[in-house]
Amino acid sequence: MIITLVRHGEVDEAYHRCYNGHNDISLSAKGVNEAKKLATVLSHQHFDAIYSSDLRRCQETTKQLLSTVIPAKAGIHQSQLTSNADSLIPAFAGMTAMDVVYTEALREKSWGKHEGMTFDAIVQRDKLIYEDFLQWINALDGEPYDTYIDRINTFFTKTLPSTPYNKVLVVTHAGVIRVLMHLLNKISLEEAFSINFPYSAYTTLDTETWEFGAIQCA
Repeated sequence: MIITLVRHGEVDEAYHRCYNGHNDISLSAKGVNEAKKLATVLSHQHFDAIYSSDLRRCQETTKQLLSTVIPAKAGIHQSQLTSNADSLIPAFAGMTAMDVVYTEALREKSWGKHEGMTFDAIVQRDKLIYEDFLQWINALDGEPYDTYIDRINTFFTKTLPSTPYNKVLVVTHAGVIRVLMHLLNKISLEEAFSINFPYSAYTTLDTETWEFGAIQCA
């Protein structure tokens, strides 16, 4: 299976450099244009299915991709919202229509009470001290990081490979992609999160070799 991993388009500037997590924010006008440009870049490719985070910034990116990439290649798409991993797997392999699944499994990590805050705002309000990367992320609120990592690992190494598809488009968040790079490239989380993965950028992942392609910008 070849997975094309897309980061959603740009969000409004007020949310830049924030721990946005499950904050259900929209794309900026620039982000919508980025997604449209990406749709043109990917329009020559055929995808068997598309999976997307159910958060608005990913749904809006997916909407732009559907306008160019999917219907022209695969006909009618069937959208569904789900938090049930079992429903990510089609009941049969002979589907002729595009399967589009919006799922919580592809969400960014929740940061709880730190959602939507910048690093400086967290330090000022909660008097937290940064010692190292792991200490810092474990000091923040929300979804435990081990749970977040396990969620991503399960989706990409178990759930997706169990589907009958050969080429899949996944629209998600930079944190999700970086955690996947941490797991598969066997690099530290700090190294993975230092990788520049811009808004609306994409890469590929081959599940035969578990190797990533180059990061491409639309």
